[in-house]
Amino acid sequence: MTGTPDETPTNSFVPGGNRRHRKARVGRIGARSLVLAMAVPVASATLAGTSAFAADGSTGADGAAQGVTAGRAGTLDADDAQLVKSLNERIADKRLGSDVSGVVLDGDSDATLWDHNGSTALMPASNAKLATATTALTLMGPNHRFTTKVVYGNGTLTLVGGGDRTLTSAGLAEMTKAAVAGLKAAGRTDVKVRVDDSLFAEPSLANGWNQGYYPTEVTPVRSLVVDGAAVEDTSVDAGKVFAKQLAAAGITVDGEVGRATASRSDVPVAQHTSAPLSDIVKQMLKTSDNNIAETLLRMAAVTTGKPATFEGGVELVRQVLSSYGVSLDNFELHDGSGLSRADRIPAATLAQLLDRITEAPALSSILDGLPIAGEAGSSLGPEWGRFDDAHSKCAVGKVHAKTGTLTGAVALSGVTRTEDGEWRIFSFIENNSTAAPAAIKDAMDGLAATVNGCWA
Repeated sequence: MTGTPDETPTNSFVPGGNRRHRKARVGRIGARSLVLAMAVPVASATLAGTSAFAADGSTGADGAAQGVTAGRAGTLDADDAQLVKSLNERIADKRLGSDVSGVVLDGDSDATLWDHNGSTALMPASNAKLATATTALTLMGPNHRFTTKVVYGNGTLTLVGGGDRTLTSAGLAEMTKAAVAGLKAAGRTDVKVRVDDSLFAEPSLANGWNQGYYPTEVTPVRSLVVDGAAVEDTSVDAGKVFAKQLAAAGITVDGEVGRATASRSDVPVAQHTSAPLSDIVKQMLKTSDNNIAETLLRMAAVTTGKPATFEGGVELVRQVLSSYGVSLDNFELHDGSGLSRADRIPAATLAQLLDRITEAPALSSILDGLPIAGEAGSSLGPEWGRFDDAHSKCAVGKVHAKTGTLTGAVALSGVTRTEDGEWRIFSFIENNSTAAPAAIKDAMDGLAATVNGCWA
């Protein structure tokens, strides 16, 4: 369970060209608005507007690119026929094993160009983060920011967690400076320090997790953390960092840092706001950050008044995906990161979700955040040995995709643009292959490169 970017917490889609205006599907939008109005009373993004896809060539009355006949007249043009032939050959690669599925969609017409066991429910690993990101952005909006506060009462400073998984010690220091100024103005040189992480329910293991995940693959999910500390109790750890900063500024901290729920009578002293949610989503996807994913799942629940638990967050994921018209057939989710070995998502569902994402301007940060083949610092970077063999090198810089890696599961879902300007959406998942992980990833990269147009 080590050595892969998707299993460790420490590990912009900009397609280029003009943006394609895809005609909004009125029926889909209307259904989505109704579902959200009933289930999640929060303003959310409309599907209408500019797509992430560039306009290349004419469009028909239905908004689909001309010349794509797959899924309509039942025929394929020469390039798509070659695509199908090549994918059928590569999907038989022994490195992928027998539990492998894949779907390729035409990005303009939404037609299914190729399907291999696409409805089969398989363990998606970190591809589940696509669903989490969609839910968070839909319910909170791309401009949402998370707020961490410091309040004072009865000789105690309380650091109140607000679900900002990206808070740094430098950001905390800004609050410390304000708190110190207030204390000294009041003639106080000593104080107690408490932390309030009551925003989330008690940390627990998701179905399909094991105790060995803590704290390396993911930390117990709490609403307060500083510097992404990989420790069992991130809240108390943050309180200790705060206490040290206070001490360095000449304030005596009485006793040990403990937990307490802030009182309504406590006086606000300082606050720090995070970067916009859109930036946080990009960070989560680029590096496949499990901790950010789990925090966003809970914050989506908090925003809508649902229980801030795995179950409360997953219920919202199902509601949001349904509102976009994404099929939940054979869909089973137990967490926000995809670490659960009980998660099951068909490749067809992931491809369909990506198709919806390309149509929703408010979800554009998901596309911006997809790792790019060969992009250093991302989960598709050369440091992970991705897109570096003869069958995939030609797609470096051209494939934008979310990785997924667990023991016994490798997934890759994303978008790419062919040499003739056609956009393709794809999802590939394999489970239970006995080949070496690096060999499986090479085979998966080869499938994505094939979608891009690499036939060799």
